[in-house]
Amino acid sequence: MKGRLLILLYQLAIMGSVNDFIDVKTVVIKDYLGVSQQSVSRWLIELEKLGFIHRIVHGKGQKVKVTDKGLSVLRELYVNLGKIFGEFPRKFKIKGVVFSGLGEGAFYTSIPYYRKQFIEKLGFDPYPGTLNLRLKGPSDIEVKRILKTLCGIVITGFSNGYRSYGGAKCFKAKINSIDCALILVERTHYGDDVIEILAPIKIRNALNLMDGSEVEVEVYLD
Repeated sequence: MKGRLLILLYQLAIMGSVNDFIDVKTVVIKDYLGVSQQSVSRWLIELEKLGFIHRIVHGKGQKVKVTDKGLSVLRELYVNLGKIFGEFPRKFKIKGVVFSGLGEGAFYTSIPYYRKQFIEKLGFDPYPGTLNLRLKGPSDIEVKRILKTLCGIVITGFSNGYRSYGGAKCFKAKINSIDCALILVERTHYGDDVIEILAPIKIRNALNLMDGSEVEVEVYLD
């Protein structure tokens, strides 16, 4: 993303366009950024074309709201600045409710190519399947979105000549005293409100969990 567009996107977020549409006056923004009014107008159009903002033109004015794609860019900026200044947390807590999934985790853990990587990179042979958690609230979903911007432990995909299999990334984690890993799969039917957990044992049985049980996961970045 071009630097000038990132600066404008950041300024729009500061002005309140993350949560709702706001009235935007190019004559005001130009003073914040130290550029011409015409430049601001061009950059707003460019941000809209790239999908980073929604823009509604009305009369002589316009309303703007940052899109999910724009928020993803701002999240990445937040993460990188935290790393630069040494203030980024090395551990996150994320809460979710247990539910029965679609079997995607069992699919991944059953393929030898993936399983070999899990053993080598995570340090354990995963139980066939995952613990599926539907995240409790907006703050938990935000943690997942931040994790999606980070490198994590990369699990590479592959092709067998007939079809390609997507990759994933993992973060070491702990539920109660059980070592496990949060896995973010590239190709998934789930949205941002769901996470999957790999573990060397069946966590449901070990912790007597059932659908509807609430679980807190500690996720480690080191």
